[in-house]
Amino acid sequence: MAHLEKHATTRIGLLRAMVLGANDGLISTACLVLGVAAANSSRSAILTAGMAGLVAGAVSMALGEYVSVSSQRDSEEADIAKEKWELETMPEHELDELTMIYANKGLPQALAREVAVELTKNNALATHLAEELGITGTNLANPMEAAAGSAGAFTLGAAIPLIAIAIGTASTRIALTLGVVTLSLIGLGFASARYGKASTGKPIFRVVLGGLVAMGITMAVGKAFGAAVA
Repeated sequence: MAHLEKHATTRIGLLRAMVLGANDGLISTACLVLGVAAANSSRSAILTAGMAGLVAGAVSMALGEYVSVSSQRDSEEADIAKEKWELETMPEHELDELTMIYANKGLPQALAREVAVELTKNNALATHLAEELGITGTNLANPMEAAAGSAGAFTLGAAIPLIAIAIGTASTRIALTLGVVTLSLIGLGFASARYGKASTGKPIFRVVLGGLVAMGITMAVGKAFGAAVA
């Protein structure tokens, strides 16, 4: 019977890329537009800066994820090739290794050997990859998936403060953006925790506190710089 139970670890790579992208897009763009707004800039200047930040950030996140995950995939493929070679050239040694793995997990030596033999008959490579390296078909690194997920999540996150700035008036745009971004951070923390099947309290606190601190620092710098060049 196929194993139907789903676990969060099978999607941890994509989850990490999407949470990082959304969080970075939301906070970095919010910091950018709030910093510019704190310097008493016009709406067009704020939106121009924010849009430039969105495009640059999305491209940067996609490229960074693609390069880093591609490096991980290269290492995995090298390990797979090495394991294939070992199974072809020294099958008895590999069978002994697999037997030792099961014996170390608590099986009696004779039973460990029997299990190793039977699993080797079924799919030797898949068994060795899973037991020796922790590599399965569901957790192989996927560079394109990580890049697309990260860029898309960044874009969605960055669009939120831009929309808030666009609809706010000169007197309300900072407060409106702070409120909308804070609510979005709460939603992001909750969604990422639920998607990863974890408790929600700590992720929400972590994301909101980090975002508020970052926005506060950026606004202070923007206000100081605006006063200095006025």
